[in-house]
Amino acid sequence: MSLSVTLRHALPGLTLDVAFDAEPGITALFGHSGSGKTTVVNAVAGLMRPDAGRITLHGETLFDSARNVNLPVHRRRLGYVFQDARLFPHLSVRRNLGYGQRYAPRDAPGPSLEEVCALLGLEALLERRPGALSGGEKQRVAIGRALLPRPRMLLLDEPLAALDPARKAEILPYLERLRDGTGIPMLYVSHSVSEVARLATTVVLLDRGRAIRTGPAEDVLSDPDLARRIGLREAGAVLSATVAAHHPDGLSELAISAGRLFLPALDLPPGGRTRVRILAHDVMLSRTAPSGLSALNILPGHVTELRPGTGPGVVVQVQSGSDKLLARITRRSAEALGLAPGVAVHAIIKSVSVARADVGAG
Repeated sequence: MSLSVTLRHALPGLTLDVAFDAEPGITALFGHSGSGKTTVVNAVAGLMRPDAGRITLHGETLFDSARNVNLPVHRRRLGYVFQDARLFPHLSVRRNLGYGQRYAPRDAPGPSLEEVCALLGLEALLERRPGALSGGEKQRVAIGRALLPRPRMLLLDEPLAALDPARKAEILPYLERLRDGTGIPMLYVSHSVSEVARLATTVVLLDRGRAIRTGPAEDVLSDPDLARRIGLREAGAVLSATVAAHHPDGLSELAISAGRLFLPALDLPPGGRTRVRILAHDVMLSRTAPSGLSALNILPGHVTELRPGTGPGVVVQVQSGSDKLLARITRRSAEALGLAPGVAVHAIIKSVSVARADVGAG
C-alpha cells in the first residue's frame, strides 16, 4: 500500500471517522461539499492534527496518536496543489518552478525540470509571470512546482474547481499524463463525478464524514446506490477500452470486454487504452436482441441489481462482459420487461450520446 489512513476528528457539526488504503495511481476522495475531504488531505499533509488515528506512507509513520508521532510538514515530503495556484506573482514561471526544485533531496528519484516542463507543456511559458497566464496554465505551473521537490506523494485539493469548462478540458489530459507517466501516487479531492471517472484508479466515497465505500473506480461508480447519493443525472459507469480502429466515416471503434463500442473519432492511436463514462440516462434496455435501430452500440448482458428511486424511476445495473453498466429507466418499463436479477438483456447506447469530456486516456 502507498498510503494508509485511519483517523477520527471532531469538526463543527460533523465527526470525521474514516479509514482507507490508497493504492498506486490516483486515489480520489469523492463526495459532496462538507463531507470532510479537505480535512483528510490536510491531516495527511500535516497541516492539521487529528484527534486520533494513524497515517502511514510507504511503511513510514507520519502520524500516530497512540505513540505521539506527528512528523512536521517538511519531513513528510509531500507535494500539495490547492484550488488556487498560489504562485509568486513577482516571479517568472521558471523561477516559480525553481522555488520548488530547490527543496528536492539530491538522492530522491523524480523528474527533472526539463521532464516536468515537457510533461505539463510548460516550455513556452517559462519567461512569463503568473499575471499573464490563464487559469489552466497557472494550475499546470502549480502542479509542476509541487512535483519538482520530488515528493513521495502528491495531494491535490480540487485543483480544477476554480476553472471554467474550457480550462478544465485543457488540463485534464495533463493530469492523465501525470498519472500514467510519473509513478507518483496521488490523493485527489473532488466532488465532480466526471473528473473522478476520468482520472481515478481508486475511489473513496465520503458521506457526512465517513468513508462508506472504497474500491476501484469502475466498481464504485457503477454502484446503483451511488446514483441516490450524487443525483440521477450524474449516475453512470466507467468502462476500460482499447482503440481497435478508426473508420473513414468519423467513428472510432473500441474493444471492450463485451464486444465493440463505436464513438465519434478519438485522438488516440490504435492499441491505445482509454476510459469511457456512459451515463445511465443514455442507456436503453431490451429483453431481445434489437434490430432495425440506428444505434450502433448494442451490448449483451444480464441484470445484477435494481434500485428504485423515490419517484417513477429505477436504476438497473447490468453485467456486460467484465464491465458493469447502469441504465436509468421508469419503474413501469422495468415491470413491463420483467426485469429482475439474472434476466438477460441488451444495453443500447447511442454513439453520439457519449460526451467528449467523458472519454479519457486509460
